[in-house]
Amino acid sequence: MRRLAFLAVCLAVSVAAAEKPCITFKAPPAAEGDRPVAVAIIVGAQGSDYGFQVDFNRPPWGDECGTRCANATIFLDTDNNKATGLKLKDPKAVETGADLAVTIQGMRTYTEGAAHPGLKVKVTQYTEESTSVDTGKALEELDAQQDGERVNATGTTVYLLVDANTGDLPSGQKVRVIYHPPDARPLVGMAKGLSAPGANRVEIFKDGRLTNPKKKKSQWDY
Repeated sequence: MRRLAFLAVCLAVSVAAAEKPCITFKAPPAAEGDRPVAVAIIVGAQGSDYGFQVDFNRPPWGDECGTRCANATIFLDTDNNKATGLKLKDPKAVETGADLAVTIQGMRTYTEGAAHPGLKVKVTQYTEESTSVDTGKALEELDAQQDGERVNATGTTVYLLVDANTGDLPSGQKVRVIYHPPDARPLVGMAKGLSAPGANRVEIFKDGRLTNPKKKKSQWDY
């Protein structure tokens, strides 16, 4: 039943229809061989999930980017507390305190001599024992073809739903969001956390728009 949830909430980014991105990046003109980069990131709590809408400057996967597709990591400090989560040697590093990392990867797999484009998402948790971005605990790996209820790409936009019940993540009213574009300074934004008022509100994705689900009519309604 969990796998069918996407059909009802479709990568539920509850703030996507109303709020501005928590992170924006003005990407320089793309040079040959450059990977697609994220230019706008929306993060929102939806029930027990984190919903993402990530806009790239070019399609993040498929034939257009070939073997140089997206490889973007978004860090979440899920309780906005640097005392928990990732402990880098530099306490002033913006990633210090991150509890979760979400990596969006466009790739190509080869079977029987044929190349097949794909889109995967890797979810990693950090605890106080994590001292580098490579020492986190892998929570799950999602595939757009196998997990279409949680990962969906339309044009240059990736919609993603991450289960916050996986692992033992701290939570709060605010989430600190970190993204480090290639050859640029890291960017930090704030989003609503799981404990924020209205975080349990559910919306559905239909005809390209997020809307409140319609209440089921009673047999007495005319």
